[in-house]
Amino acid sequence: MGVGRQDSVLLVGHERRFSSADVENMKRGSDSATSRPRLEVLYVRVSGSSGQESSLAAQEEELRATSTGTVVKVVKDRGSGLRENRPGLNRMLAMACDGSVSVVRVTHEDRLARFGVGWLKRLFAFHGVTLEVPHPKKSGGRDELLEDFVSLVTTFAGRLYGMRSAEARKRLLAETGQCTTGDRAE
Repeated sequence: MGVGRQDSVLLVGHERRFSSADVENMKRGSDSATSRPRLEVLYVRVSGSSGQESSLAAQEEELRATSTGTVVKVVKDRGSGLRENRPGLNRMLAMACDGSVSVVRVTHEDRLARFGVGWLKRLFAFHGVTLEVPHPKKSGGRDELLEDFVSLVTTFAGRLYGMRSAEARKRLLAETGQCTTGDRAE
């Protein structure tokens, strides 16, 4: 019979013996994981920069109504789901990574991001955070591809129209003799 030691496990023949302190630590660790409080962050987003406050409010109201934990914070964003550097998204990711929340809730996956939600789910899982989506995306091959294509066209069309309207405003101000804030001479 060989007696050996491997880390904090005592090997006696074919038996492994653990110290009572290690057993208690393991029990406490599993208890704290199962009794972890449900701390939720609600993430709501609209694509436009203004005029969609009612949509933000409706998303928040739906998420609060179905909440089963403590809502720690409601994070609001205004901007395209294709933009990776959204202030609200960054705040919500920081909360997930620092352990201040255990659940991230969004009404639809596309509110979180247009693409790359799978990567975000993996990041959340790594930090012990669950993503909950009351209205999950329907996966149906052709339909999903069509939805993604329409999302791309809609996003780029909106940006194009935004650029055109900014150029038109600038041209109209120049025609009336007014200067824009960036054109002022000092």
